[in-house]
Amino acid sequence: MRKTIAALRDLPAAFGAKAAGARAERVRRSPQFDGKVFRNVAPRHPMTAASMSTIFREMFFGTDRELRKPAGAIPLVQDEPVETSTGLHLTWYGHASTLVELDGARVLLDPVWSDRVSPATFAGPRRLHEPPVPLSGVGRVDAVVISHDHYDHLDLATIRSLVTSTEAPFLVPLGVGAHLERWHVPADRIIELDWHEDATVAGIRFVSTPAQHFSGRGITNDDTLWTSWALIGPEHRVFYTGDTGYFDGFASIGAEHGPFDVALVQIGAYAPQWPDIHMTPEEGVAAGLDVRAKLLVPVHWATFSLAMHPWGEPADRVWREAKAADIPLSVPRPGERIDVTEPPPVDGWWQAL
Repeated sequence: MRKTIAALRDLPAAFGAKAAGARAERVRRSPQFDGKVFRNVAPRHPMTAASMSTIFREMFFGTDRELRKPAGAIPLVQDEPVETSTGLHLTWYGHASTLVELDGARVLLDPVWSDRVSPATFAGPRRLHEPPVPLSGVGRVDAVVISHDHYDHLDLATIRSLVTSTEAPFLVPLGVGAHLERWHVPADRIIELDWHEDATVAGIRFVSTPAQHFSGRGITNDDTLWTSWALIGPEHRVFYTGDTGYFDGFASIGAEHGPFDVALVQIGAYAPQWPDIHMTPEEGVAAGLDVRAKLLVPVHWATFSLAMHPWGEPADRVWREAKAADIPLSVPRPGERIDVTEPPPVDGWWQAL
């Protein structure tokens, strides 16, 4: 009962806040803002009543619901953090949460350590595996990067922990800073960027690059921006798609900021009913080729069941497509630290589940 009361007390804060003052003025000046909401480069296909009905029926009453979860325990790796490292290493903790060790800097992408991705701690999609390590086990963090404000990418409890346990700044898309301010993140630790803007932190240049998605934590959508990210270090470059549909902007990103040593590409939570907000695994490979990535690492799968496809299908499909496209692929277990210059071979670990 006490936990439920505490969760209800946190519910208003979880929804975040709308930009006001100088933050709102920056939103109004954005070329992506039409006066009411942020827009994609290409319009999204509207969801029809028939599509919504199909989604509801399949999500809650589909006969294949058990396939959306692994048949056994997902193997977790508890690699010890390496506080000082050179080169380029990645540790994927599940879903989109990833630690990037880039030329001596340690960058945490879309960290979510909560049990559920929801405004309420007692409802919503629940983890299919525990975090491989506690948040304190990640080690030093020099910057926290957020792609957009959906609950599976921006988590209140995780942000609160990082505010007190680190001194890292938060790099976020336009409008998202208002959420962080409500959660008592100091203003001098919030760096808000529009598409094509950049900031340098810990020797790394962070560039907010376009994506094809949407945003929102409550009833209304699209009053904050969504973004992909280019992380440019002195020696290496990393691209993170964030959540996105496939679009021709990836080629422009590759031409301007690539080639990238590795691309973290979203491959899960796709469905025919929303073709332009999440990529299929095949589109994820195409995006990696467009941005001129030397290695692909798939993210946004395995941890939360957010669509109707079978649990392991994204990894199967991206492996098959990467082989056909002749582009190197690495599919780490949650918590596994990989050296991007010498990635482990894909071994199909998920197929036993």
